[in-house]
Amino acid sequence: MPAALARVELEVGNIIGFVIKAVLFDFGGVVTTSPFEAFSHYESANGLPYGLLRDINSTNPDDNAWAKLERSDVDTDTFAELFEAEARDRGHRVDGRAVLGLLSGEVRPVMVEAIRRIKSAGFATACLTNNFRSSSDAPRRDTAEVMALFDHVTESSVVGIRKPEPEFYRRALIALGVVPTAAVFLDDLGINLKPARAMGITTIKVVEPEQALAELGALIDLELVS
Repeated sequence: MPAALARVELEVGNIIGFVIKAVLFDFGGVVTTSPFEAFSHYESANGLPYGLLRDINSTNPDDNAWAKLERSDVDTDTFAELFEAEARDRGHRVDGRAVLGLLSGEVRPVMVEAIRRIKSAGFATACLTNNFRSSSDAPRRDTAEVMALFDHVTESSVVGIRKPEPEFYRRALIALGVVPTAAVFLDDLGINLKPARAMGITTIKVVEPEQALAELGALIDLELVS
């Protein structure tokens, strides 16, 4: 980067970097309920060890079946074959297509209302989601309506990269026109928050939605939980 440009970027960061201008949301597990509960029910119903599905997803996380699906490197049929092979390597039988069916959480009204209040207060908003494409599935109406609320949506299946790759966050920031320190990001997974935090983005881990929104509200001086 040329020295003059670097100075300008630094000066801009000093002026607005610590004033939050944008709020970034993960989707599954934040705007919607977490799929992990559905994973646990599937494991219990099928006599599988607790946490098996999450363990498969977190092993070789940059090149496993899940990563390839979310980058659109494979279709859902190939994903199912690869995921089932990963399960067999651990000595278990898993239906890869059934696992995909566990991902559709319920939209959290409290989060939708918070997004509306944030937008009305003048903050930029974005959704940063690792997702996948399936030609056989039509978008759910409630999901599409929530997605339409955001100023920008970054989808792994569209851009070919995924959280926690730093470039994924950079693209969202560029689309919104803000520096990292002018943004706050909510996600339910620490592995996705860590690189965002390293870039200078303020992060909030979502365990209980109301608590996360209370933290966000205090940060941006806005009442988000009635």
